[in-house]
Amino acid sequence: MMYLSRIELDLKKRDAMKALNNPNMIHGAVASAFAEEDDRVLWRIDRIGDKAYLLIASPANADLSHAAWQFGTGRWDTADYQPLLDRIEDGGTFRFRLVANPTISVSSEARNGRGMRYAHISTQYQEKWLLDRCGKYGFYTDLSAFGVVGNKWYSFRKRGEGSPVRLLAVTYEGILKVTDSELFKKALVSGIGRGKAYGMGLMTVIRLKGAAR
Repeated sequence: MMYLSRIELDLKKRDAMKALNNPNMIHGAVASAFAEEDDRVLWRIDRIGDKAYLLIASPANADLSHAAWQFGTGRWDTADYQPLLDRIEDGGTFRFRLVANPTISVSSEARNGRGMRYAHISTQYQEKWLLDRCGKYGFYTDLSAFGVVGNKWYSFRKRGEGSPVRLLAVTYEGILKVTDSELFKKALVSGIGRGKAYGMGLMTVIRLKGAAR
């Protein structure tokens, strides 16, 4: 089973405003909602107009009361995500939204040839990052069908100590076609790319009106 939950953030609350710039806060709140830590739990922040939402995809229907009170009004909505997943077939066409952390690994002599990971900061390479990987995740899209609609840098310390972690969250929106339904469903429930604990990797889809099942 998979569930999709949504909490509207109360932007008058100090914790909500802090969390918008510190994904480590939300990571902790989301993790505490589940009896056991599960790396299949994905989340992201959506900004729609003057509102902000915490969206969570999970294999268990969790108690989100703590996160809802900490960041929102105490209320949240949960829907069964499984029926949509069960209807996905090869050739299906969907509108999608994805927040991801597109990066590249560059070998470094200072690290004995081990790669240093850098964020793609230009739109051109952010788009190319997704195009290069869509086949791996079971779908097809092209530059005429999607675009980058947002970029946000995060800088925070895990557990409030150590060197700062810097992550770039890139928001993609567009239209895709499913080429391998099993790979695609796996991408929806397991996430795409890196930084999943910190609000990256969650893709959501809506079937286009008039598209065949």
